[in-house]
Formats: sequence, structure tokens, C-alpha cells
Amino acid sequence: MRPRPIHAAVAEQARTRPAAPALVLGSEHVDYATLDAASDVYAQELTAAGVRPGTVVPVLLPRSPLLVAVLLSVLKCGAAYAALDHRWPQERVTLVTDALRSPVLVTDRSAPGSWTPPVESLAQAAARRTAAPLTDIGSDAPATVFFTSGTTGTPKGVLSPHRATTRLFGGPGAFADFGPGRVVLQAAPPAWDAFSLELWGPLTSGGCCVIAPGDYLLPDALADLVAESGVDTVWLTSSLLNLFVDEDDPRRPCFAGIRQVLTGGERLSPDHVARFLARYPDAVLTNGYGPVENCVFATTRRVTAADCARPGGVPIGTPVPGTAVHVLDGDRPAAPDEPGEICLSGHGLADGYLGAPEATATAFPTVVLDGDPVRVYRTGDLGRLDADGVLHFLGRADRQVKISGHRIEPAEIETAARRIPGVREAAVVAVPARSGAYEAYERLAMFYTAEEGDDPDPAAVRRTLASRLPAHMVPRTVRRRAALPTTANGKLDHRSLIASL
Repeated sequence: MRPRPIHAAVAEQARTRPAAPALVLGSEHVDYATLDAASDVYAQELTAAGVRPGTVVPVLLPRSPLLVAVLLSVLKCGAAYAALDHRWPQERVTLVTDALRSPVLVTDRSAPGSWTPPVESLAQAAARRTAAPLTDIGSDAPATVFFTSGTTGTPKGVLSPHRATTRLFGGPGAFADFGPGRVVLQAAPPAWDAFSLELWGPLTSGGCCVIAPGDYLLPDALADLVAESGVDTVWLTSSLLNLFVDEDDPRRPCFAGIRQVLTGGERLSPDHVARFLARYPDAVLTNGYGPVENCVFATTRRVTAADCARPGGVPIGTPVPGTAVHVLDGDRPAAPDEPGEICLSGHGLADGYLGAPEATATAFPTVVLDGDPVRVYRTGDLGRLDADGVLHFLGRADRQVKISGHRIEPAEIETAARRIPGVREAAVVAVPARSGAYEAYERLAMFYTAEEGDDPDPAAVRRTLASRLPAHMVPRTVRRRAALPTTANGKLDHRSLIASL
């Protein structure tokens, strides 16, 4: 089945289930008909502001029903959106919006060239609808841009088409149920591709999306949302799953009433997974793997107790619909259980990196597989496919790390540090988690040397980084060194730096 455009799938739900609940935020409830009509109104107003097919519109709004209606309206214009995180430093926001070259920035802040949605409820906006525009575009058209850490010192914009999102939901072999009767929690920041999972999963399938208040989800808040709004499906990074399992109170279990837990972003902790499965045997726990260049998930696996005892850790599963996985040794397919680079193909692939044709050509080459040319994404992850076709993660081929679900290139942080007056050299290392049961990282640390005659204070260096980088990229520990250690062959000694912490 060919995936549909996101807004067309949502509009279909509005036609067939107009009174069904689409969005909930506290006491605010929005049905599908209201959401669809309000987004039509905003689409007309954005068109008048200069938004056209091919435009990428930056949207800087808090997570809310209004944000959802605005994103739909951008898609109805035939344009793509880049949902930004309101917690980003202004320098980061400016860097990203300048790269998009959009005729308009959608925001509730005062900014040059911005369009601010009227102060009204979505029901009031829906009442102003005079027409129902739906731009005739296909599922190959760009839908969204996700910004991720880049080795050059600037974030990379990943341009993702509609099909990359809608391939995941509602078709045969779907990895989770997001349809009528399901109530899915939306808590991820808008800039994450996990936001697409939590939002478009239910809205393109006929389920209900409950928007969590605040920026941080904690166990008590989850229990409240289950009790108050009937949440039964939740996505948690593996780090957050570990926290929830550790903090779970038997007097008020935070997962009681949850039917589906989706997790991933880092290796799973077998100990935490085993404890979760023992406490909640009726809940489905799904491990998902996938880089943003393939939008949300490439593979998934329903986790079992037996997976927790596997020597290599919990597998990352089998391909989701519309996706194929290839483990390659160079351009040659690896044999079963032979390690190689995980490469992906299919409907989930991004169009490439915004404004970076060389990086796109390198990361998305065409290779010949079984005699046919196939466009793939080279993930840089190492893995193996076992005899049953199940994918196992083996690590990275470079310095990229995942911390709390965020993909981080240490080189981007190092570049930002070297731009601080007085800083000569900088080295960022990922500190392994305290538990030795699985390979994961808990925080970043940075070491730097100073220019001769200058002596920038570590606290000041960290404050400057915090003013330029998203919070998850700011090293928790910053230390000044007279010199950075090297190995016998002259390379930076990362192990020595970690050991010194």
C-alpha cells in the first residue's frame, strides 16, 4: 500500500470520524472535525503570507493543540515544517531559521517576518472556515525537517517526505496499534522525530493524542495522565524507561493501565526490561531502532523475558513496513551473523540534508544489491542479521553517541568550544553509564586547553556553550587541562580523559 500524505490521512479521519476525540490537553478537548477545519483556516492565512509548495516553514510554538493545527496547515499549503524547540537558545533558533530561508516564521513571540496565529480557540478558528483547501501533492513531497547534530559544528537539517511518516501507521504488519480507541501520550519535544510518532501515529489512524503539560515527563505525571485522560500508549527513551522502572512506586504504579510501551534511542538495559516485564506482564514492550534519516523506526521488536538473557543484549528487531535492512561489508551484503554496517532502504528514507548535496551523496549512495540499484542510507551503526533475519546492534563506527535518546556528534560541541575566546583545544567524551550490564552513556564531559596568556574559567566556558547549544549537548562536566593526553601513536587519548573523571 502506497503511503499517503500526512494531512490527507488526518483529513480522512475527520471525514469518517468527525466527532471523535483527536487532541486533549488538560480540560481542552478537540475533535477531528474542529482540528481539520481550524487547520484549513490557518492554511489560507499562511498562503496569504507567502507560504508555497517547496517552502520549509519554521514553527516555534509550545506543544499544544494550536501547534498541531498549525503544522497541519503548513502541510495543507504543500509546504514542509520544521518544528523548533522553545527551549533552544536564541542563537540556535536564529541559525536554524536562517538556514531554512522561509518567507515566514510561525511563532507566538515578537519577531521580524513572523506570522502569529490569532488568539482564539481552535473551535473559534474552525468557525471561520469558508473553504477547505487541500493542496494536491503526493507522499513523496517533503513534509518536515528534523535538525540533528553535525560533525561540522552546525546542525544538519534532515528533509523527510510524507511517506517516511505515514508508512509507519495503519498498514499491514504495523508494530503498534494507534487506531480508534487508543490514547497516545505526546511528550517528546517538537524537534524530535519521536514527536511524529506520538502525534501523527494516532491522528493518521483515528486514535486520540493526549498532550502532556510541561517539558518533562515524570512517573507521577504519567500516572495522572492515565487516570485523568485514559492514556494507554507511551513512548519513552530507554534512559527514561530505566528511570521510570527505578522510581516506580508499588502504591501507585506508573504503568498501571498502559497497554503499549514503545522504547529505544539507546541500547536497552536487560535488568530494567526484565523488571518491567515481571511487574506488567499484560503490557506490550516494543524496542525500536532507527536514525532520523529514516524517520522514527527502521526496525522494531516486541521484547520478551528471554531477550533479557541474550549475551548480545536485546535485539533491535525486524523491519517496519516499507523498509528494508541491509548489513553491508563495504558494498557487499554480509552473511548471516557476520558484522557490518547497518544500511536502510525503502519509503522511510529522507530526501537528504538541507543545502548539503555532498553530505547527502555520501550518506545516501546507490548500491547494487541482488543485481538492482538501491538507494540506501549508511547509518554508521554496526550490526548483524541473524539466521532468522533479526537485527542486532553492535555499536558505532565513529564517535557519534546517544544520550537520553539524543543523537550527539562530539565534534559539533568541540567546534563550538573552540569559538569561545581563550579556548585553544577541546575534547568531548561520553561517560559510560554506571551499570556495566549494557553499553550506554549517561552524560558528556569536556576538557579544554587555553590560549597562552588567557585563562577562561570552566564555569564561564560552560555558560557560553549553554547560550549556543541545546541543553542536551551542553557537557555536564567542563575541565581545563594544561594539555590533552595522547596515545603512543599521537592520537587523543579518550580513555585517559574518561578515567580522570
